[in-house]
Amino acid sequence: MSIDPAESAPVSPPPMGGGHPAFTRLRDLTLIPVIVVLLVIGFIVDPVFLTRQNLTNVLQQQTELSLVVLALAIILISGKFDLSLESTVGLAPALAVLIVTGSLGVAFPGWLAIPLTLLIGAAIGFLNGFLILKFRLSAFIVTLGMLIVLRGLQVGFTGGRSLFELPPSMNDLGIAVWLGIPASIWICLAIYLAAIVFLSNFRQGRAIYAIGGNVDAARAAGIRTDRVVWTVFVVGSVLAALAGVLLAGRLGSIAAAQGQGVIFTVFAAAVIGGISLDGGKGTLFGALCGVIVLGLIQNILTLAGVTGEWIGAIYGAIILVALMLARITSGKAQD
Repeated sequence: MSIDPAESAPVSPPPMGGGHPAFTRLRDLTLIPVIVVLLVIGFIVDPVFLTRQNLTNVLQQQTELSLVVLALAIILISGKFDLSLESTVGLAPALAVLIVTGSLGVAFPGWLAIPLTLLIGAAIGFLNGFLILKFRLSAFIVTLGMLIVLRGLQVGFTGGRSLFELPPSMNDLGIAVWLGIPASIWICLAIYLAAIVFLSNFRQGRAIYAIGGNVDAARAAGIRTDRVVWTVFVVGSVLAALAGVLLAGRLGSIAAAQGQGVIFTVFAAAVIGGISLDGGKGTLFGALCGVIVLGLIQNILTLAGVTGEWIGAIYGAIILVALMLARITSGKAQD
């Protein structure tokens, strides 16, 4: 990637105008009482709700979603969009499985399935960044087109069929238990903690907020804006690919439509968690709380006997309420 010499000056990032990446902010903490209220409501609906097994299942089922939310949150903070994340969740692990099983010609060792999945994810993010940054195309339009292309590639490579013969490494990661807790939960928490520390305490992490807040000011301050944003797209796609691995391992298969439609839930969790669609604002702690809120709501609705058809409508209503709350708390709508 060619870098403008003016971008390489070692100048500190500019102020981030309300988007300082502190570990938490007041608005993020407002979700904690909501979570407590949902725990009480869940217990009233069905006492089984507060059992260790049920809560563990809720957290495990949200691990894949939380990784995609993390990916989208970082991209949104940088001031960009990536709608193709949901297709990466399906294509990356599916293509990796087809490669290692020899379905596309030459077989590879099964342990390569996970590294190949992450590599495919990185390639998708790299291509997104290339089209957006080098051709100066709209991130929304590029990733919308990529969403359609990747979904078509998955259908083409798999013949529209689900994949049930997964490599042992992929299966093991999805069902492994560490210290009595599913490995996927530990992995998710570790990645979130690392990301929170990075965005809060490292210059490169703060640069993401600076770029999302004002890309021209960030460039003038010496931040290599294109390089940072390009890296964000790659990291986001890798996280989406990892989410696909965990989902496939937990279910023991890769559905032909794996990941389809998840982007709407991802945006709901991000918005509820305080991530601004304008860029430069929000914290990953808030995004994680948004995931937990949606997971608890879905579990409560399931225990209450609400059919799946109504859950989508409720998610949409939650987004609208979150937008209204954002308007009240920040004085500015999230366009």
